[in-house]
Amino acid sequence: MSAPLRAAVVGAGYLGSFHAEKYAQAAGCELVAVADVDRGRADALAARLGTRAVADFRELIGAIDCASVVVPTQHHHGVATELLAAGVDCLVEKPLAASAALAREIVELANARGRILQVGHLERFNPALTRVARMLSRPRFIECHRLASFTERGADVDVVRDLMIHDLDLIRLLVPEEVVAIEAVGVPVVTQTPDIANARLRFAGGCVANVTASRVSMKRERKLRLFQPDTYIAFDLAERSVRICRRTPSPGGLAEIAWEQIDLGAVDALAREIEAFLASVRTRARPAVTGEDGCAALELAERILSVMESA
Repeated sequence: MSAPLRAAVVGAGYLGSFHAEKYAQAAGCELVAVADVDRGRADALAARLGTRAVADFRELIGAIDCASVVVPTQHHHGVATELLAAGVDCLVEKPLAASAALAREIVELANARGRILQVGHLERFNPALTRVARMLSRPRFIECHRLASFTERGADVDVVRDLMIHDLDLIRLLVPEEVVAIEAVGVPVVTQTPDIANARLRFAGGCVANVTASRVSMKRERKLRLFQPDTYIAFDLAERSVRICRRTPSPGGLAEIAWEQIDLGAVDALAREIEAFLASVRTRARPAVTGEDGCAALELAERILSVMESA
């Protein structure tokens, strides 16, 4: 048997603690340490998981094979590039960096050093999406709603890069075509950047996507509806359920409509994401969500923000 992969988590905050738990539970993996500039926070998480705590992630170079980067967005580039340059494979939370230009630098470095770089677009591992992936073809219209109440987590960036980027990544996966037109509006409410945003995207093949994100809502919602020839699919990504409507032509009469409801129950998408990352580290296979995917989603987010600013 091969030696367990030596993993670390850089950033011991709310989301970083979940990453650390998944590494601690993953087969064939040893959680070597958690790192955080707040040493007290790192100590508390390390004590709970029976691992080591450090304040400076650089102390771990040479002692780890891979790491999750779960620090504030403005620090993604600095942490990820130091780790990648030192030969450490990285899972970097979304957005990949504070700007598309910085994200491209991370990707170029990972490619130059032959490192695995996966981006934390968690919805790619949502069973509601993966269960019906084989049914998805030629969408004509997509509508997304991602609503949340305000928390300071993620507030270092606008709502487009904080929340909407999840759906932008999914839309790019569903419609791998050029976006030829964008209409967008965003409104600051609590922060100095947009906290509510809507974008309408038109693709070269004619598909239209309408995307709404809010981090100042009274309710939480993560829904995606998709229309394609003969099929309507409604995803509730929070509840991990799918409703499918199929149209079946009926000779000499009206088409028949058949409905199907799929409830997938509790599935740990973050555990699936980290397991996929560890598998890529072991096999050197292309990650499920590449650095190029993270760059493309961020570039689209910046195009939307540019349209908002010019409106």
